[in-house]
Amino acid sequence: MVSQVKAIRRITVRTVLPESIRPLARLATNLRWSWHRPTRELFEWLNADLWAESDSDPVTFLSLVSREELQRLAADQDVVKRVHAAAADLDQYLEQPRWYQSLGDGAPSCIAYFSPEFGITEVLPQYSGGLGILAGDHLKAASDLGVPLIGVGLLYQAGYFKQSLSRDAWQQETYPVLDPDGLPLTLLREPSPDGNGTPLQIALPLPDGRRLLAHVWRADVGRVPLLLLDSDVPGNDDAARSITDRLYGGGGDHRLQQELLLGMGGVKALRAFQKLTGGPAPEVFHTNEGHAGFLGVERIQEMMSAANPLTWEEALAAGRASTVFTTHTPVPAGIDRFETSQIQHFFEAGLAPDVPVAKILDLGREDFVDGNPFVFNMAVMGLRLAQRANGVAKLHGVVSRGMFSALWPGFDHSEVPITSVTNGVHVPTWVDPRIAQLSPDLFGAGAEAKEDWDFAYRISDEDLWALRREMRMSLVEDVRRRLRSAWKKRGAADAELAWTDSVLDPDVLTIGFARRVPTYKRLTLMLRDPARLKALLLHKTHPIQLVIAGKSHPADDAGKKMIQDLVRFTDDPEVRHRIAFLPNYDIAMARTLFPGTDVWLNNPLRPLEACGTSGMKAALNGSLNLSVMDGWWDEMYDGENGWAIPTANNDASPEERDDIEAAALYELLETQVAPKFYGLTVSHGAGAAGPSQPGAQKVPTHWVSMIKHTMSHLGPAVSADRMLKDYVNVLYRPAAIAGRQANADNYAQAKTLAAWTSRIRAAWPQIQVENVDSVGVSEDPQIGDLLQVNAYVALNDLTPEDVCVEVAYGRAEDNDELVDVTVAELKAAEDLGKGRHLFSGTLVIDRSGSFGYTVRILPKHTALASMAELGLIVNA
Repeated sequence: MVSQVKAIRRITVRTVLPESIRPLARLATNLRWSWHRPTRELFEWLNADLWAESDSDPVTFLSLVSREELQRLAADQDVVKRVHAAAADLDQYLEQPRWYQSLGDGAPSCIAYFSPEFGITEVLPQYSGGLGILAGDHLKAASDLGVPLIGVGLLYQAGYFKQSLSRDAWQQETYPVLDPDGLPLTLLREPSPDGNGTPLQIALPLPDGRRLLAHVWRADVGRVPLLLLDSDVPGNDDAARSITDRLYGGGGDHRLQQELLLGMGGVKALRAFQKLTGGPAPEVFHTNEGHAGFLGVERIQEMMSAANPLTWEEALAAGRASTVFTTHTPVPAGIDRFETSQIQHFFEAGLAPDVPVAKILDLGREDFVDGNPFVFNMAVMGLRLAQRANGVAKLHGVVSRGMFSALWPGFDHSEVPITSVTNGVHVPTWVDPRIAQLSPDLFGAGAEAKEDWDFAYRISDEDLWALRREMRMSLVEDVRRRLRSAWKKRGAADAELAWTDSVLDPDVLTIGFARRVPTYKRLTLMLRDPARLKALLLHKTHPIQLVIAGKSHPADDAGKKMIQDLVRFTDDPEVRHRIAFLPNYDIAMARTLFPGTDVWLNNPLRPLEACGTSGMKAALNGSLNLSVMDGWWDEMYDGENGWAIPTANNDASPEERDDIEAAALYELLETQVAPKFYGLTVSHGAGAAGPSQPGAQKVPTHWVSMIKHTMSHLGPAVSADRMLKDYVNVLYRPAAIAGRQANADNYAQAKTLAAWTSRIRAAWPQIQVENVDSVGVSEDPQIGDLLQVNAYVALNDLTPEDVCVEVAYGRAEDNDELVDVTVAELKAAEDLGKGRHLFSGTLVIDRSGSFGYTVRILPKHTALASMAELGLIVNA
């Protein structure tokens, strides 16, 4: 009989551990276990059945252990010894100096990292896709390298949705509500003698006299604390309690309030945490995508309301100096925008009472050609509030400089001050344990100091090929289990599902494709010619098999239609043993999928993939990439680590482009990828051992050499350790230095810079290049000739020290546009009176053919990170 009695409230009662094994609680709540295999093995060793039942979640595991068994474990000296050894290892990891500590005192003492989502482990489902996984890897790498980072985000009551499929293959979303007490989190509390003070609470004023309150939960990601704000608290009305209900779950005012809480509330939470712990204040603020941009407004409010308040201009200069902004989208449609009237409505409620609302509106206003002045653009605000900005791959840097070039009118796209740091992935999280065991020096504690990725060359071809088959077999088993479960949720009976026991073959070339499913990622490009795909799947001598996963945003019906079309193809009894779609893609699924695939497929519309890190994770495990030249692959493909799918760059229509690129994909699979995997020298070689003869296939030596090359060359290049070191050296350290200089002596430099900037902006419309002449050019100029350039400029109220006058020269095109430009500064040579000056310099004619030059004026100040920073330029 099914019980009809239901709880009206559910709480999680945390386990009280006996004293001798109490360190287990600390091991369970520090998320280092999510990438530290020995800690996970300890929990499994304690009780393998309960570990499996807990889905490898230490907090859940401890809640499943009975009181009697806990007492038995506490009395077992072997258990006690091993638990205390693991705790001592964690303590050593948390306290010992790492790479960052070798940088000396000049490195930032603390860095605040704000992100709307963090993907650390499936146990803490606060991520939707690549942005969140990247943020989680950022924190993990910071922990391993000793970078003093603090993460700041939101705690979503239902995280992101769980995905299943209807019988007709339409995506279904469910939102199981999380209980924070059952998660590896600690609620921050006000100090009290017994340690049980009232929960720490931050507050933001809302329109109509309402308030938004939030508690702050702490997750420990190794050495890195992660603060997550939660609005589901007593004292909030129902609307306010639901602000942190779902990740990317709402639009309009709901989304805006999430972003106000993340940015402004996040700074308040940081300050409270700093006061609680006595730790250093952040010297650098890193805004990971525009969602967190309001943190800059809160910092300005702090400085404008201090005992010695700064003006708006001074606070803006001081805040920008120590702020880094990372953009993750190459398409304008991917940026959050709000109506300016919305922003005004919320800020007039007193969110930043000392900051003029008009100034806040100007931060995000698209006041440039082709912009919408009534729209508030979160990425534009992020760029205006940060002195340093970056994209997440070299190509994405190029795209970003073009996309945001309207903020710097008159500058060449290459001069727009947005650099790039290519994303990386956290190696210990994503590398399969069987790969890790091959090189304990690389993947063990302190591994960041060694980086000996050549270990792959020390493994025999036979052993590596056998290992690849073993990992492929693990994927096959996982796919069968997940597929059976998915079909049962679609309404199938057990009697219908015997076929799932023979889905996939551990000796067939296995291709993986898993990611979010917006239309630009082209999930269904492989279906462009269904007959041709079917022929590839069923080829007699070199077949392929596909494992596919991905979630579409709940509001994206076009993405859902793609999933439906694909799943309907996979349902075909003729091919369903060779192609599978797995619902509810998450970190747990990825751990088997990346190591088990031989080839990782990526076919976005170039250049709409900002970076894309899934192929990096596959490469760590010896998978080869088959990808459009976009994102990270554009800079790291070398011809021996995979294949490049040609791009249709002939002004084809979208339909024609997809046809062309799909045909190129089929051709690569049929004539290059599959034959090479099966060790065939021609596309239809006779006598090859096929998949019907498991184990009979000889080692394909060229394929294995590509695996070794991939691991050796891509391993260090795609690691999050490399990424973090780049952030530290390229962005964090310069931002910290700039911030210290701006703040020193009661913000003396920030005040000077603000006054200078105001003077420059006021005078700039009157600046002009009046005349340019050159001396020394013969009638028949030769390479190596010297050319003296004289520029007569009107500076009016400015001085030569306020500006940089440059000559830019290079090859002149037919339309007089300069290409391959070199820039040299001209020196002030003579004061001509009445605000006019002569600037002069000599350049070398360094090329033959059409040679041209021009002169331009830019503002110049030691506190600027780039002379393009103010967006001011006068061209001759």
